Amino acid sequence: MRRLLLHACCAPCALEPLRALRAEGFDPIICWANPNIQPPQESARRLEELRRWTARARIRLIETHEDTDAWERLVAPIGALDRTRRCRACYSLRLARACRVALDQGCTHVATTLAVSPYQLLDVCNEELERLSRARGLVPVVRDFRPWYPRACLRSRELGMYRQRYCGCRFSAAEAALGRARMREQRRAARDGAGRDGG
Repeated sequence: MRRLLLHACCAPCALEPLRALRAEGFDPIICWANPNIQPPQESARRLEELRRWTARARIRLIETHEDTDAWERLVAPIGALDRTRRCRACYSLRLARACRVALDQGCTHVATTLAVSPYQLLDVCNEELERLSRARGLVPVVRDFRPWYPRACLRSRELGMYRQRYCGCRFSAAEAALGRARMREQRRAARDGAGRDGG
């Protein structure tokens, strides 16, 4: 089997990529490299869930040092002004670390669970994965796992996994909260409109 390092942002997002990659003949090692996740309690909660799941499933997990200073220096200044640029910088930082771990572990291929979430910028993420892995002599395994996102949600609920409500950084938390508030307003407006129509 081909050795592959799978960068994982959380346990729920790792479920379907791991299954699909094994079906393709890969032997995945999971790597935690996520200095973007804030606050620290949230990062700890996601990592603990990943530890529990990988231990139960007997999957090797490698935890990297979380260089939050690098994230604050290279990503945070972009802030909420340009999401695409911010996410590209964040992907680059995390996937570069994953590629270094892949080489250290003797892996020939590298992939990421970020490709399962419909909330990620898939094309941007894949561009960074390809660029960084090829520069290090690794084979990027670029996949669109998004069709399996509903199944991943269902399986993670069945397994009782902790599921987060935002990507990870403080900017994505604010964006997700704003999105939820807009949806509540739309539902309220729709209910009020229906009530007036029915009266």
